[in-house]
Amino acid sequence: MPGTKEIRLKIRSVQNTRKITKAMEMVAASKMRRAQERMRQARPYGEKIRTVAAHISHANPEYKHPFLVARETVKRVGLILVTTDKGLCGALNTNVLRLVLNQYKQWQSEGEEVDVCCLGNKGLAFMQRLGANIVSQAVQLGDRPQMDRLIGAVKVMLDGYIQDRFDRLLIAYTRFVNTMKQEPVIEQLLPLSGERLGAPETAWDYIYEPEARVVLDQVLTRYIEAIVYQAVAENMASEQSARMVAMKAASDNAKKLIDELTLIYNKNRQAGITKEIAEIVGGAAAV
Repeated sequence: MPGTKEIRLKIRSVQNTRKITKAMEMVAASKMRRAQERMRQARPYGEKIRTVAAHISHANPEYKHPFLVARETVKRVGLILVTTDKGLCGALNTNVLRLVLNQYKQWQSEGEEVDVCCLGNKGLAFMQRLGANIVSQAVQLGDRPQMDRLIGAVKVMLDGYIQDRFDRLLIAYTRFVNTMKQEPVIEQLLPLSGERLGAPETAWDYIYEPEARVVLDQVLTRYIEAIVYQAVAENMASEQSARMVAMKAASDNAKKLIDELTLIYNKNRQAGITKEIAEIVGGAAAV
């Protein structure tokens, strides 16, 4: 059994660790509220651009944009993987990476090759260890999603789809459900399906200037960028929520460990005192 000095040093060490985890919990809680506000503020724009894209895609049947045309065979897949730059957020990254790994192995078993775009350090490191073909990346995104940091990596994937380098484009991220629950998902970005765009209630017609091709290129590209931006915002909100929960659990576990070590320390100290008293009484009796 360790001595009282070793136990006292251990208690002090755990107390210092608890101070750090408690501070990180409070910081994550503050960032979580701001991240959730940004995520909710981005949703109206996403819904509006979805409505506009749905109307335009149904209004001009004589021109079919490449984003709307499904390929007959799928030989190569593009994947945009959204993860965090930092750790200490529980199983957030592990869950989405496990989902991606299972899907990745399934694609390989079916003979489909995979090109990967990594948004976040954790996903980039994982794909590098896996030996995947990484065609673009964006890391150190910070606590606030910024479109100018994402647009370069996303454009590489969109250009790859237009140039037939791959036949399907998907995005993997962690969807924010609530503070205690985050759900890893893989969604198809391209080709755009009717389920994602939604069918307009009424058929609208448009006069295009300069022409339908240019307008559809711009609108559908902005639409895909809005989806990716929303996915990154959801992932950042999930990150701060998961980190707050993980740090709270770490602080609670540290407190339990301190209580247990304090009990052991008091028992050791009491045993030492009892032993000394017994030695004094035994010496006095001998005299």
